[in-house]
Amino acid sequence: MCPAQVKFPLSYTAYAFLEPGGKLQRITVPWRFPQDGEIVVKVLACGVCGTDDICPSQVMPAPLPRVPGHEVVGDVVAVSSRERLWRVGQRVGAGWHGGHCSTCARCRAGDFMTCENQDITGVLRDGGYAEYVTLRSEAVVAVPRDMDPAEAAPMLCAGITTFILKDKYEDALRNMNVSPPDYVAVQGIGGLGHLALQFSSAMGFRTIALSFDGSKEALARQLGADAFVDGSRVDQAQELQKLGGVKVVVSTAPNAAATERLLDALAVDGTLLVLAVEPEPMRISPLSLLVKRLSIRGWPCGSPKDAEECLTFAQAKKIKCMVERFPLHKAQEAFERRETARFRAVIIP
Repeated sequence: MCPAQVKFPLSYTAYAFLEPGGKLQRITVPWRFPQDGEIVVKVLACGVCGTDDICPSQVMPAPLPRVPGHEVVGDVVAVSSRERLWRVGQRVGAGWHGGHCSTCARCRAGDFMTCENQDITGVLRDGGYAEYVTLRSEAVVAVPRDMDPAEAAPMLCAGITTFILKDKYEDALRNMNVSPPDYVAVQGIGGLGHLALQFSSAMGFRTIALSFDGSKEALARQLGADAFVDGSRVDQAQELQKLGGVKVVVSTAPNAAATERLLDALAVDGTLLVLAVEPEPMRISPLSLLVKRLSIRGWPCGSPKDAEECLTFAQAKKIKCMVERFPLHKAQEAFERRETARFRAVIIP
């Protein structure tokens, strides 16, 4: 449905990777109206995630050219005539999950996040480094209007990935064998880590921040950490074992060597939860897993419903994503700041 009073452009600006190893390039995208099962959104904010590097690095097959960006918030400007869920004017968003087939074995089991034919926003379909983005209806998230779009956007990937331990324990640490006031350690205080600390503390866990940078202690405590362990001064695993070990270690920084050493920090039946994308392999002793019944797990973001619960919880507990804002024409600069921004780079078209 496209109301007569709404004027649509003939084309719009986006930034795309055109070739492997290349930089983002400005492109002009012809306007098209949504097909059945799609909506068009005017982008208000798009977070920059480390996994946006998939397109130029080709660590997984990604068709090029491609407009990246899977932390999108904006307003619906066009829907198909058969759209039943979304309407023009709604504030919505989208994350990594770009849609599912509804027919494969995983979808029939209700596990859409592991769909065998999963669409991925900004990887297999164009994402939010643009003035407009076309999204699949089933992958869209309702976003509260009273949330700053720039702060809400990273919640749809970084936030939901670290949205842990709540209620029925469905996302990341929410699906771990842990309950308050167990100890939870968060390794890394960056884009993922600064949110994991806030979520863990807000959910009632005794939260310990792990870093190799002692200057981050004050910030970690402001974010909710009950304790801080500086790996440049002490052996972090040994220090955590003085507490009896921790029930969960959340690895948010891509450092395989540092992560593998934290297996020794776990209590009996503990879990090493790996959230950071790290291409290097970890060396794990099977004996260490056997003796204390330890587990190593990963977590692939979350569903639209999970994202909506994450936003609701963040609002209720005043959890904030710290962001640096960049205009669309500085998309390449924002992309280059994806690992060094304090703490998430966000593009504002």
